[in-house]
Amino acid sequence: MGVSTPTALSPEIPGRLADALRSGRFAVTAEVAPPRGADLGPVRRAADHLRGWVDAVNVTDNAGANVRVSSLAGSLALLEAGVEPVMQMTCRDRNRIALQSDLLAASALGVPNLVLMTGDRPEQGDHPDAAAVFDLDSGGLMAAARSLRDEGVLLSGRSVDPAPRWLLGAVDSPGPSADRFAQKVDGGAQFVQTQFVFDVDAFSGWLSQVRDRGLDARCGVLAGVGPIRSLRALEFLSSIPGVSVPEQLERRLRGVPSDKVAAEGVAACVDTVRELRELPGVAGVHVMVVGDERGVPEILEAAGMARTS
Repeated sequence: MGVSTPTALSPEIPGRLADALRSGRFAVTAEVAPPRGADLGPVRRAADHLRGWVDAVNVTDNAGANVRVSSLAGSLALLEAGVEPVMQMTCRDRNRIALQSDLLAASALGVPNLVLMTGDRPEQGDHPDAAAVFDLDSGGLMAAARSLRDEGVLLSGRSVDPAPRWLLGAVDSPGPSADRFAQKVDGGAQFVQTQFVFDVDAFSGWLSQVRDRGLDARCGVLAGVGPIRSLRALEFLSSIPGVSVPEQLERRLRGVPSDKVAAEGVAACVDTVRELRELPGVAGVHVMVVGDERGVPEILEAAGMARTS
């Protein structure tokens, strides 16, 4: 239990998350949203709850196209608090010049992990009239980051010295086919954090394709997990593309009194983590409880995972 296929990573790639993936130790990541205000206190307080329980923590990049403190600033706050960050970067707001500048800045400031995404469209957020940049998509940004790290070369062809160093990650929604995951791995992703996994049987089918193609040895699969704490949340999550909530879980949550739904949702999440730890090919879990980071230790401890420091 808790030991997965080691991910083939260069020993030069720094960080606790990279160490976990290299060794096959079951990894845990979590996620924080930077505040909507000029104060990094909420990030530091989240770090206090997560320190010692997780290998690294994602810092979102204006998620949902809503303005917040930058992911780079949030990542630095985590570093100062003794928690390893995973800096998310989206392509929505910056052209390739700014994106590559931020890639270099992240490495120069000691951020060891990146998750690269295309990003939500502006009309989904609090500035619907904002111009969408999308000079690159997630694949193009991954190629730019890989070129910078492995060859020390910008998209323009000019060299940089020294070259940056990070662990490169992506996101994916497991489905009937592992083809998209394979494309991300071929593009340079060394770990992938998935959308919420509620249907472990369906996820197992996708994961078997990943194993059959040897992709789990090239890229760590961090399965997304999180508790459904209300029936309203159940309805919302069920409507998200790529998220499958099985009927058994829905019946379980609807079968308890309303004041017990939150506790039942946590218990179901704990059960999911336990099941995922038994699946070959799962490198770890990505626990998503943004805004309630104190719930992460509760879930992990109940799933039999001890604090590491």
